[in-house]
Amino acid sequence: MASVHNIRVFVGPDPKVGGNPAPVWLDADDLSSAQMQEYTRRSGHESVFVLKPATPAHALRMRYFVPNHEMEMCGHATVGALWLLHQRDEWNGAPVAIETLSGTVTGRRVDGTVQISQPRAVVQEVTQQALVEEIAQCLGIDASQIAGPVLNAATSRVKTLVRLADTAQLHGLRVDFSRVESLCERLGSTGLYPYAMSQDAADTVSARQFPKSSGYPEDAATGIAAAALAWGLRHLGLVGRGALSVTVRQGEAMGSPSAIHVGLPPEAMAQEGCWVGGDAAAEDLR
Repeated sequence: MASVHNIRVFVGPDPKVGGNPAPVWLDADDLSSAQMQEYTRRSGHESVFVLKPATPAHALRMRYFVPNHEMEMCGHATVGALWLLHQRDEWNGAPVAIETLSGTVTGRRVDGTVQISQPRAVVQEVTQQALVEEIAQCLGIDASQIAGPVLNAATSRVKTLVRLADTAQLHGLRVDFSRVESLCERLGSTGLYPYAMSQDAADTVSARQFPKSSGYPEDAATGIAAAALAWGLRHLGLVGRGALSVTVRQGEAMGSPSAIHVGLPPEAMAQEGCWVGGDAAAEDLR
């Protein structure tokens, strides 16, 4: 019988604070798609449903929903589900193949942290000035405040990366949420992801995620957006070309500080993709 467990994923140093809620439904094989959608709508959060795999090449199958629709893949929910399975002694932390609508995702546990695989991002610059102007208007800023090129980057889904001068500007955005969905439609993107480089920590960046049509205006932690951002930073030369870990801080403006860690390979081995990971905690620890 299906059971739900409320996990917070990508929590910061204090597990009682921050992170992104992820209802994890175990043994969900008997639930219909309509039930999964309804349970997710009621929760108001991205939810993951763990099922038996459809092929022998996978150990698990996962389906992901936001309140408005099903998604191909959700990074933080995958991390949360694996964290829960490890807590319940149902997964030993060894590499595991997960069947998702976006393809096979590999999960592993390294140094006490759950990590999931993501491919190398496809990165393209947004060259239409009219779209850049629209992005600025949607974020409540002047286009001159956007630092450098706007990028569309994707590992599992396209995110629009918008660099700002500093975190004060980032956290002070006054977003016109009524314009986000139509703008993302024209951009071919599933969310706006403005960011600012940290002034006090190397390879660290703060970001905010405004999703296209998830059913809520902002996300406290977005694993696949963080992965896309890490590759975008490399594209722009803002991080090195060797193996490194990029820390993405998200949720700060929401009062739910999160920390997502993206391990990039050396550029010469970039086709191997990256690893997205972080810490999690059960909701009842809050």
